[in-house]
Amino acid sequence: MQPTLQSAPKLIRGIGLGTATALNMIDMIGVGPFITMPLVVAAMGGPQALLGWIVGALLAICDGLVWAELGAAMPGSGGSYVYLREIYGPQRLGKLVSFLFIWQLSFSAPLSIASGALGFAKYTAYLLPSLETQYAARIWSLQVPLLGTLQVGWVIAGTTFLAIAIVIIAALLLYRRITQIGLISKFLWVIVMGTIGWIIFAGLTHFDRGRAFTLPPGAFSLDRNFVLGLGSAMLIATYDYWGAYNVCFLGGELKEPGKTIPRAVLLSILLVAGLYLLMNLSVLGVVDWHEVMAAAQSNNKLYVFSTFMQRIYGPWAANLVTALIMLTAFASVFSLVLGYSRVPYAAALDGNYFKVFARVHPVHHFPHVSLLALAGAGVLFCFFPLADVISALVVIRILLQFIVQAVGLIVLRIRRPELPRPFRMWLYPIPAVLAIVGFCYILIARHNFLKEIRYAAVILIAGLILYMARARRNREWPFGGPLLSPAEIQAS
Repeated sequence: MQPTLQSAPKLIRGIGLGTATALNMIDMIGVGPFITMPLVVAAMGGPQALLGWIVGALLAICDGLVWAELGAAMPGSGGSYVYLREIYGPQRLGKLVSFLFIWQLSFSAPLSIASGALGFAKYTAYLLPSLETQYAARIWSLQVPLLGTLQVGWVIAGTTFLAIAIVIIAALLLYRRITQIGLISKFLWVIVMGTIGWIIFAGLTHFDRGRAFTLPPGAFSLDRNFVLGLGSAMLIATYDYWGAYNVCFLGGELKEPGKTIPRAVLLSILLVAGLYLLMNLSVLGVVDWHEVMAAAQSNNKLYVFSTFMQRIYGPWAANLVTALIMLTAFASVFSLVLGYSRVPYAAALDGNYFKVFARVHPVHHFPHVSLLALAGAGVLFCFFPLADVISALVVIRILLQFIVQAVGLIVLRIRRPELPRPFRMWLYPIPAVLAIVGFCYILIARHNFLKEIRYAAVILIAGLILYMARARRNREWPFGGPLLSPAEIQAS
């Protein structure tokens, strides 16, 4: 018999600073920088692409300060859901905003999971080239009133089936107690750091300054191409830096969350930013940037780090680093499924999402229904091209979560100055304002930028319709009437 919400097993506070930082870092690194480096170089048109990583790191720090203050002040499981609900009023606008966050997460979280799994499969193709063989590919077009043409592409290849398998394996490994997961995450962190350390050592000991810093003509000319190139590079860099907030979704399972959250968020950003810059500089000093750009333009053979190791040590090193990067990519999928599965759980427990997501495993004490649902959606998104998955993920998340949250921090400071804040944003409100400006720049400073914005608009409209239908049925805001009791919400 399924336990009621009141008698359901409670979450365990078993994650300390070390495990929290490890989870953040394996979530941030994953396969992202290994497979997107050629895309950043192509976007900027040369080794000046390092600027994209630097500006992206500054944006990540500004956004990280938003997460750090909100996470320390409201350290329950659910992350942004809890923040948005409390900022905008839990019984009024906050109910709608927090619902829309969970609704968009039903799309963006599986997209993020699928991106890690597809990256794993793309790198596996270095060892098994036949995996890149495509069996089918289609583009669906739909004319949407007022929004224009909505295009969705899908592809079936050997990498598709491998990506699906990776999502399933990660879900199976996470089907256990959180204290056991802490041990797994630390093991994966050691593998990730060892791989990156080897790459940096190999690159710096074989570094060719002339190759790394030979810039194309007009590399820093402030023209239209530079502005759009930087916007595209920052979009990809933003994807690679995201994940520092992963522990905010695990607030109900952290030891001393008021201290652990801000320390883990900022520490992981600074460490990963330094590693990214060293890794990219190392590769550009060994592999000619024209070759890196060619890989991006073909959208194939994106395993530039395997090529890098082959150039230095030979096939054995290329094969080994490929295997290590594959494990790193799996670690990212593992961390993503873990963190995001706690968000629908928190919303359902609050009565603002489908009640089935509030179920906690009676033996291992984790939200198993939420975990399985997001993993299942991630499997479906594995059929989409990797580039489309990344672009859609970033734009949807920026529009429907990050900008609203950064604005919300300022609103919360004004509305609730008395709220206990174990951590306060440095130089407030400058980082929040810079985060908002940076995210808006990414949205519009790109070629064909309306494509992904249309996705976000469709998700927003559908979410509004769904919320209004539920609110009308339950006599909730904005339709007035008495608010439902917890028992009535559970029965709805």
